[in-house]
Amino acid sequence: MCAVRSARTLRTIGVLLAAPALVLAAAGAASAHVTVSPTSAPQGSTQELTFKVPNEESTADTVSIQLQIPTANPIAQVLAKPVPGWTITVHTITLAKPLTTDDGTFNQAVDEIDWTGGSIVPGQYQDFSISVDPLPTDVSQLVFKAVQTYSNGDVVRWIDVSEPGEPEPDHPAPVLALVPAGDGSLAVAGGSASDPGSAGGASAAPAADNTLGIAGLVVGALGLLTAGLALWRTRRTAAPDERA
Repeated sequence: MCAVRSARTLRTIGVLLAAPALVLAAAGAASAHVTVSPTSAPQGSTQELTFKVPNEESTADTVSIQLQIPTANPIAQVLAKPVPGWTITVHTITLAKPLTTDDGTFNQAVDEIDWTGGSIVPGQYQDFSISVDPLPTDVSQLVFKAVQTYSNGDVVRWIDVSEPGEPEPDHPAPVLALVPAGDGSLAVAGGSASDPGSAGGASAAPAADNTLGIAGLVVGALGLLTAGLALWRTRRTAAPDERA
C-alpha cells in the first residue's frame, strides 16, 4: 500500500512539475502574433504605428514583411521608418476620389509597404514603424493585414478578422481602434484583430498586464509544486508507522 501511495505521489509531483512549462508554452503561443502599438488613436490625428513581428519558426528566418495599408478610408501621408538591414518598398494607388486635408489635396495613397533583405532569426522579433497623417475620421477601426515570409518558403498571412461571439482566429490581423478626438480611453499596448480591446476601441490591457498574468500563473504552479513536495516528504516520514 505504501508503494502505491508513493507512486501516486510521484505522479502528482510530475504533473505539478509540468504545469509551469505548459503555462509558459500556452502563453508563448498566444502572444506570438503580429501586433500594432498603440492599439487606439484619436480620429484625425497623426501617429507613429509600430508593428511587432515575431519569428514563430524554429529553423527558419523571417525575410519579408508585407504590410497592407487600408485604402477604403485612405490615409493621405504614410511614411516608413528605416530599419537597419532592411530595404523598404512603398506601393501606391490612384484614388478614385481625391483626398483633401489641411496639407493639401492628394490623388494617390499608399496601399502597401514591404520590408525585405533583412532577417528575424528564431527566438527574436523586429519592430517596423510607419507614420500616418491624418487618420480617418469616419471609421472606428483600421485593419492592417500583414504577410510574413520565411527563408524556408513558409508564408503566414496575418489577415483574419475576428467576429463577435466567434473563436479567436489563428492568424489575426493587427487592428487600430479609432476613437473620437478628446476621448481619454486610449490603449497603448500592441493589439490584433482578435483583441477585444482593439476591435471595440475602448481600451486594451497593456502588455505589462499580460506579463504579470503569466507570472501569477507560474507562481501559482510553483506553489502547487511546493505543496506536493511537502506532502511527499510527510508520507515518507509516516511510512514506518504505516508498515507497523
